[in-house]
Amino acid sequence: MNAHVLATQLHAAGVPAIYSYAGVTLTPRSTALPTRVGGFGGIAGLMQYLQAQRITHVIDATHPFAAQMSRHAISACGALGIPLLAMERPAWQAQPGDQWLQVPDMAAAAQTLTPAMQRVFLAIGRKQLAAFTPQAARHHFVLRVIDATDEPLPLPISSYELLIARGPFQLADERALLQRHAIDCMVSKNAGGADTYAKIEAARELGVPVIMVDRPLLPARMRCETSQQAMEWLASQR
Repeated sequence: MNAHVLATQLHAAGVPAIYSYAGVTLTPRSTALPTRVGGFGGIAGLMQYLQAQRITHVIDATHPFAAQMSRHAISACGALGIPLLAMERPAWQAQPGDQWLQVPDMAAAAQTLTPAMQRVFLAIGRKQLAAFTPQAARHHFVLRVIDATDEPLPLPISSYELLIARGPFQLADERALLQRHAIDCMVSKNAGGADTYAKIEAARELGVPVIMVDRPLLPARMRCETSQQAMEWLASQR
């Protein structure tokens, strides 16, 4: 969402910019900026693109868990001497009443599931579902993804329900979802932001434990938290 807000502000300010996204989401939010979709072909491909388009500045507004793209941006911009800013929303912090089990990655999240956690809400998207294959016979999974697709899920299990929905989500709706599906445990990435935080609030209210997956570690880089700060950074570069 922050990337879309920034794109709107860049267009309104008349800043020549290109909006690039991976194309994983089939129905992304539209933007008035020129847009490119898909990967770059690694660091070398990204460097070639930046040079061909005469890019002078890069703002990395990818999802906090899109670590490979962020690492490639750090390497490519460093090699070419292009200023890079990461716009990264703050991670969620545990609040009184939260029952978080913090883990470093998705494999650890799968291993943290206990027999008592029979009905599990996987609010993690499609790409890392395969980590839960070893748990397939022992749990019932409720999966929520943004897009409907004919592609098979990377999770060969028989006991699951698939929900198609896009945030922002409201607290009352998230509370009702957890109650309707009798959820014993939630698995969530610590994505930060307001759009999907309601599920964390609902789990707190209902006493549902949350296996919270920490963000991937990235090399040091210049960072900001809001689109307004990114606009100010661009202005300071002139």
